[in-house]
Amino acid sequence: MLIDWFTVGAQALNFLILVWLMKRFLYQPILHAIDEREKGIATEIANAARKEAEAQKQHDEFQHKNAEFDQQRAALLSKAASEAQGERQRLLDEARKAAADLSAKRQETLRNEEQNLHLAITRRTQQEVFAIARKALSDLATVSLEERLGEVFTRRLREMDGKAKEALGEALKTASGPGVVRSTFDLPADQRAAIQNALNETFSAEVRVRFETAPDLVSGIEFTTNGQKVAWSIADYLASMEKGVEELVHGT
Repeated sequence: MLIDWFTVGAQALNFLILVWLMKRFLYQPILHAIDEREKGIATEIANAARKEAEAQKQHDEFQHKNAEFDQQRAALLSKAASEAQGERQRLLDEARKAAADLSAKRQETLRNEEQNLHLAITRRTQQEVFAIARKALSDLATVSLEERLGEVFTRRLREMDGKAKEALGEALKTASGPGVVRSTFDLPADQRAAIQNALNETFSAEVRVRFETAPDLVSGIEFTTNGQKVAWSIADYLASMEKGVEELVHGT
């Protein structure tokens, strides 16, 4: 078989030209495109990695902030619970105090009402007793109740026992001012004179005396000087009656 070297050479030349053309116009652009594509892919991978890192960082920050928020929420809930408990206790204390104050006021009101009732009954009883006593003395004697009280008081002055007389005498000697005779009513001049004479005779001295009225005395007369006192009043006889009245008041 004969080889046509011209044809082989031409085909080889054509192949070489074709290879060169392919390399020049096809393979090289393809390689360049592949390189560019690889660079783009690498860039995208780097960007993705950067974004993933940023996302992870944001995720970590979010977890940290979420943990801080949970801590703050727990602290706020604890504080709110503590404040609520404190407020509840304060309200309970105020309620107890208000109830105690109300009870105390009620007890005070009851005591005042009881005292007022007791005073009213006592005063009414005294008034009735004094009225009966005045009428009885008026029917039985020619002197008024007031005159009779004066006579009883002067007799009590003269009949004082030694110890009481000695104490009152010492008080008169050390007193800086006059003794005071107090009576429920205004004593007339003759009764004042009788009491003055009784004092002078009892203590064998000129006793300085000042006379005063004292409506709070229960129909009686008293002499006081330097902390010492001698007195007589119907209140002494009303003691048992007042005790009975108190028992009656407390019983109701």
